[in-house]
Amino acid sequence: MDLGIAGRTALVCASTGGLGRAIAEQLAAEGARTVICGRREALAKQIAATLPRAVGVGVDLLADDGPAELFAATVAAFSAPDILVLNGPGPRPDAAADIGVDAVDAALDALVRQHVRLVSHALPVMRRRRWGRILAVGSSGVVAPLPNLALSNLGRAALAGYLKTLAAEVAADGVTVNMLLPGRIETERTAAVDAANARRSGRTVADTRELSVATIPARRYGRPAEFAATAAFLCGAPASYITGTALRCDGGLVRSL
Repeated sequence: MDLGIAGRTALVCASTGGLGRAIAEQLAAEGARTVICGRREALAKQIAATLPRAVGVGVDLLADDGPAELFAATVAAFSAPDILVLNGPGPRPDAAADIGVDAVDAALDALVRQHVRLVSHALPVMRRRRWGRILAVGSSGVVAPLPNLALSNLGRAALAGYLKTLAAEVAADGVTVNMLLPGRIETERTAAVDAANARRSGRTVADTRELSVATIPARRYGRPAEFAATAAFLCGAPASYITGTALRCDGGLVRSL
């Protein structure tokens, strides 16, 4: 399938590792001009050098001027983004009863505020062009809150509410806004959550992982490339009538409709 994004500019947040990197690599393979970004500038540039039509940018999106700096760097390298992938590291695992207000503020900074700032830069250009794709990497916790991930559940649900509202406001302008929800995908983040759950339960990491896999109908963790292929489709021209949706890529993990 031709996704119709060759020559489009794609900005993928937190793309020096994990799901962000997998999405950036897939978009680049589809012909998009891709911006790799993260706090580790050298790594961002190293990854970009392996891809066609890509640049690496070092930026701290949690800094007040981070989103504006990243947007300006994207414009300087290619153009204002046609495709904006919102992504970032998740907060530390914690029970809801144990979190404080400071931790909530930090989670909202990481998972909501920086993304809203980026959207405020990219959206006006998308609307003028009458074409744009905004896709957020979420979590299955958006539809089924996950135990011991209270901060992630809180922040990602807030982002989902914002994006759902935004989707209806800009649909007539040719801009789609969606969220893609991973289940248990083989990433460093998943490994860290497994390790935290193992410490909490007193089990080994291997036993914890085995119990986790048993809850997934596909009976395995997903591969980043599988998630990235789904993301690329949502960013493409054929997905022009899909908006305001939270799509799960989870091997059947969430049992609700």
